[in-house]
Amino acid sequence: MALRLLLCPTEIRERTIQTLEDMLRACALEWTGECLIKGPELIEINNEKVDVAEEKLKEARSRQKSYTDKHRRAESILDRQERVMRNKTIPFVKILWKNHPEREATWETEESMRASYPRFFS
Repeated sequence: MALRLLLCPTEIRERTIQTLEDMLRACALEWTGECLIKGPELIEINNEKVDVAEEKLKEARSRQKSYTDKHRRAESILDRQERVMRNKTIPFVKILWKNHPEREATWETEESMRASYPRFFS
């Protein structure tokens, strides 16, 4: 599972194909009967199933994000802070979100919060 998180989808697919090819070769050496599904066909079927699974995961992630975005509302500003970079200063505000405890407050850029919640800066 940890290896799966480090690889991109194409690398995962290539590793899966390589594993299936190795298993097919090992099976062909032991079994002398007629093969029902040959190598490339097996890989094609597997790739189709992987594509379907990836699409379903993408849809679920999209639904979760849109649900979260609709229910996340700023309640108040707890603190202000400026972070100094080499050649500019970026103002940040600590936002307390509705239905969240104070320990879950997050630092957001003041510019983005002014655009989304102008009532806090009037």
